Amino acid sequence: MQFIDRSEIEVEGGKGGDGIVAFRREKYVPAGGPAGGDGGHGGSVYLVATERLQTLLDFKYAHRFKAEDGKRGKPNNCTGASGNDRILEVPCGTVAYDLETDEIIGDLVEAGQKVCVAQGGRGGNGNRHYLSNRNRAPEYAQEGRPGRIRQLRLELKLLAEVGIIGLPNAGKSTLISVLSAARPKIADYPFTTLVPNLGVVRKPTGDGTVFADIPGLIEGAHEGLGLGHEFLRHIERTRVLLHLIDATAEDPIENYRVIREELLAYGRELENRPQIIALNKLDAIDRSEEELDSIAQTLQPESAYPIFRISAVAKQGLDELLRCVWKVLEETEVPVTAGVEIDRGIGVSN
Repeated sequence: MQFIDRSEIEVEGGKGGDGIVAFRREKYVPAGGPAGGDGGHGGSVYLVATERLQTLLDFKYAHRFKAEDGKRGKPNNCTGASGNDRILEVPCGTVAYDLETDEIIGDLVEAGQKVCVAQGGRGGNGNRHYLSNRNRAPEYAQEGRPGRIRQLRLELKLLAEVGIIGLPNAGKSTLISVLSAARPKIADYPFTTLVPNLGVVRKPTGDGTVFADIPGLIEGAHEGLGLGHEFLRHIERTRVLLHLIDATAEDPIENYRVIREELLAYGRELENRPQIIALNKLDAIDRSEEELDSIAQTLQPESAYPIFRISAVAKQGLDELLRCVWKVLEETEVPVTAGVEIDRGIGVSN
């Protein structure tokens, strides 16, 4: 399955039906008067969040969506049928933006949330509305109004409580594969992970917590370099950042600072998100304990929590790391999501 997390579409509400000119003609009723019915309202276009979808793949090839037009009015003051609404299902976590104004129209986080993105046109009035003392037989009816046309940008932001970040080959995919049932591609070369991976990690209480492995960020990612600029948005909803650092790298401290600067440059207050730092790949390290202590001491001011030393491959130090994650999650409020909401599981992908 392709992971599509961004798409541009056009939506159009249905046109309202025209009102009609008609007169009442009934036996024994002289001068029955105007009886033209109103046109039906045009259907509207709605986005509805669902847990069945994981990506915006449905919008990769289809880009234009229109609701049904309303029907013309009928004689005997009968209103025409309204057009059916067009319902577009999107994955939970989808944000809809107006392309012209960049305004957030809707932020659909929970299944069942619904937002109207293109209102249908109003039906036109029949000639019965124009009866007056001066005009007892109006021969005029109103046309239906056109539906609203809107250009939208849809962005999917993964719904994960813990975001695993770090430079390429820091061991993020290995860690999420060890902690959860997720099976991402793992290899010994940069940019192995091309899409975010979600995994459910079970707490001691039995509840599940969603972890997201964010594809490798590099210096300049916020400007479009590497792969990270496409996926920085997926960190926005996370409550805790788990920063993995390759302890076998030539300069682990500089590697940390590269990612830290990217978070600062991207904005959205990501740099203020609770952050847990872990030095990974202890099983392959050739540094002395004194060197590790020095690295940990240098990094300690960057985090309010201990600097953990782990090996995802050998499953060393993971219990202590997870205990800290559960504690931070209990202390951290859920980020407030912006957007417009009308009408108000945990999944594993990849």
